[in-house]
Amino acid sequence: MGMLGRVELERMGFASLGAGVQLSDRAAVYGAARISLGDQVRIDDFCVLSAGAGGIEIGRNVHIAVYSSLIGAARITLDDFAGLSSRVSIYSSNDDYSGQMLTNPTIPAEFSGVTHADVVLGRHVIVGAGSVVLPGVTLGEGVVIGALSLVTRSCEPFTVHSGVPARRIAQRSRELLQVEQRFLASRHA
Repeated sequence: MGMLGRVELERMGFASLGAGVQLSDRAAVYGAARISLGDQVRIDDFCVLSAGAGGIEIGRNVHIAVYSSLIGAARITLDDFAGLSSRVSIYSSNDDYSGQMLTNPTIPAEFSGVTHADVVLGRHVIVGAGSVVLPGVTLGEGVVIGALSLVTRSCEPFTVHSGVPARRIAQRSRELLQVEQRFLASRHA
């Protein structure tokens, strides 16, 4: 048990597969042909990546911690240096909870009111443990989501949000952009 080797990863048939990808042999991947993984991506035990028609695109230096899930028919994007703490759920599809339609995946589309919308996590986004991000949300560059938050709306770059529903509580420093430049320079030295 541990991380899958390069040959095992290639056999899975990802749309694209970067260098240094670490994928736990205990993670579940559905629709690998619609999933792109950038360089230095790490996906830990018991994560679920279920790519619908829109696919999943994960940039470089992204970490997805244990028990996290990315699920839905629309596109899910995690840009470079993004990170998901444990038990984060990102959904690009959502049932209709109004009571006017039936719910769950055993019901044909004409009897359910499932909606689909892309989800985008920009560069340097951090999502705290146990948080949920709903369809149609864009988290701008550098956004921080506090633990146990429900994100129902898009968030402006370099802001901190927390709560149910998540609300803006602070501004985030942009100094990490200078650290990123030093890090990238060190990789090419």
